[in-house]
Formats: sequence, C-alpha cells, structure tokens
Amino acid sequence: MGLQSQFKLPVIDFSEGNLNAGTGTWVSACNDVRQALEEQGCFEARFDKVPLQLHDTVFATAEELFDLPTEVKMRNTSNKPYFDYFGQYRSLPLYESLAIDNPTTHNGTQSFTNLMWPAGNDRFRESAQSYSELVAELDRTVMRMLFESYGVGNYYDYYVKSTNYLLRFFKYRKPEMNESDTGLASHTDRTLLSIIHQGRISGLQVKLKDGQWVDVQPSPTSFVVMAGDALMAWSNDRIPPCYHQVTMKEKETRYSMGMFSFISGIIHILEELVDETHPLKYKSFDHFQFLHFDRSDEGKKSKCSIKAFCGV
Repeated sequence: MGLQSQFKLPVIDFSEGNLNAGTGTWVSACNDVRQALEEQGCFEARFDKVPLQLHDTVFATAEELFDLPTEVKMRNTSNKPYFDYFGQYRSLPLYESLAIDNPTTHNGTQSFTNLMWPAGNDRFRESAQSYSELVAELDRTVMRMLFESYGVGNYYDYYVKSTNYLLRFFKYRKPEMNESDTGLASHTDRTLLSIIHQGRISGLQVKLKDGQWVDVQPSPTSFVVMAGDALMAWSNDRIPPCYHQVTMKEKETRYSMGMFSFISGIIHILEELVDETHPLKYKSFDHFQFLHFDRSDEGKKSKCSIKAFCGV
C-alpha cells in the first residue's frame, strides 16, 4: 500500500486485494490514513470497487436529474440542515446540488426517485443505491482504520450503527462572459468524513497545511477523503478539517458526487484521545443539534461554529 505524494496531496491505495484486517498491510494502511488526516486533513483514495459501467451510469443519470425543471428539484426538502436542495444563489450562480438521505437503503433512494420522477426511474434509483453502498464501504474502511490506529477500535461498532449517510449530486455550469469562475467558495464541511468523486471535468481544489491550493484531477478510481469539523472535535483537535473549493477552469458543465457521514445521536469525545499533549478541547455533542446551531444566527456569527457549540 504505502503513502504516496502527488503534488503534495497524500495518495492511499485501497484497491489491493490483500488489504485484510490484522495483516501487516492493514496496520501500515491504518498508520497511513491517520498520518494523512492529521497532517493534511485529507487524502486521495485509489478505490477501484466502483465498476466503470456503474460510474458512467451514475454520472449519466446525474445529468438527467439536473435537467429536471427547477420546481421539481426544489421538492428536495428536509428538516435536517444541509440535507435539502441547494441552488439558485446569486452569490454562487454556477452551483446546484441535490441530496439523497440514507442512500444506501432502498427506502432512501426510492423516496428521492419518487419525488423527482413520480412515474419511476429504476435506472437512477438502482445506480444511486449501488454506488452509495460501495462508497459507504470506503467510508467505513477509513473510519475503522482511524479508530484502530488510535487504539479505540471497540467504539467502531457504535459508529457503524449510528452513521447517517447523505449522497449529494453536484452540478456546476460553465461561467458566462464576465462571470466569476468560483463554483463553490472555500469552506469546511460539518461532517465526520466527506468523500468527493469527480466526473470528467476537474475543478476540486483542496488546501494543504502549508496554505497551498492543490488541484485534484478526476479519475473513475479517485475519491478525495476529507475530514469535517465533527471529526476535528472527535479527534480532540488532532485532525484538522479540510478546506476545499471548486474553481471552474474548464469551460464545460461539471458534475461530481459527494458522500457525507453524520452521526444520528451523540458524538462521544473519548477519554483515550485526551492526554497532556492533547488536553480536552470539546464536550460530547449531538451531531444534528450542531447542524441546527451552525445554521442559526449565533452559529453564523461565530469564527468556528463547532468550537462555539461544544468547545471546552
């Protein structure tokens, strides 16, 4: 396996068939994941378990999805913050996004499909669920490696049982004349992990520890794993959240996918991750209460909403 470097963005290969728990390769990979997240807050995962045909189908159906009338797409609502339709923003005219709650389940993908296509669209539903199941597998592998690397593997089952996944479809139209090429401004996510997968068109940029912005080139086997604010709190500030943005350098419509992990319930700040070097920085917190706080006036005014919400 081994930690590689491509323009200083760590690259970790998850495609090897001998990556089995308990082996030397597994232990080495656990250390690589922890090192990459602690040092940069992100890494590129080489992951070949999404078949090329499924990859192509998911991105083809994404185009069908965004071709729907705006009033149909705006049916994508939720009482969970950040789980609804994004778009039609004057400040971000190139950007549009839709979200499927619980996309690894039949009920989750069927409910969303019924909203968008009341007459049905089995191709969309089946490909979205199959894709989500595979990317969720990558998420669970990364988190298991992280738990084991920190010596808290006994808490991993709680993570698996409590995770609420969200799949987002992203579209960025090409800029018009005299229009900014900003697809999405620099930000961190409120997640534990975010996994971004680009289509044919590049645009994703991540900010590394030294302040350098790095372009991530698209590939069917390239998935960018990024730490969110909630993972920073869980790790007691060992892992920084990843700042990222989208810049539309190519004059073509861009599609991408994002799998985001949240905890339905309490994110426990573990005493095993508190020591003299890392004194306690956060209190255990309810992830979705944090999301509501982040969208409140108080949360928006704070310099760092996660620290304002549950910082010690």
